[in-house]
Amino acid sequence: MLVEPLSPPEAKRLIREILESGSVSFSNHALEELAKDDLSTVDATNMLRGGVVDPGEFENGSWRYRVRTTRMAVIVAFRSETDLRIVTAWRFTS
Repeated sequence: MLVEPLSPPEAKRLIREILESGSVSFSNHALEELAKDDLSTVDATNMLRGGVVDPGEFENGSWRYRVRTTRMAVIVAFRSETDLRIVTAWRFTS
């Protein structure tokens, strides 16, 4: 059973496990935001692999974790130990 909040290293480990053998889904909002910033679901998935995980924040009834690189960020919520949802995403402007 998933007990949150996870520390950033725990969240990163779980993200990697889910990418390898679990399920990643995208909210409609995330898909709209990716398209608006000319980003793809592949960009977001790759960013999960290489990004830095910030401490979780409790919002709208669930724990959410920002995963970021120098160029973009996504917010993820774990639905279970094998399922995560990308809630939103954006590209940083310079």
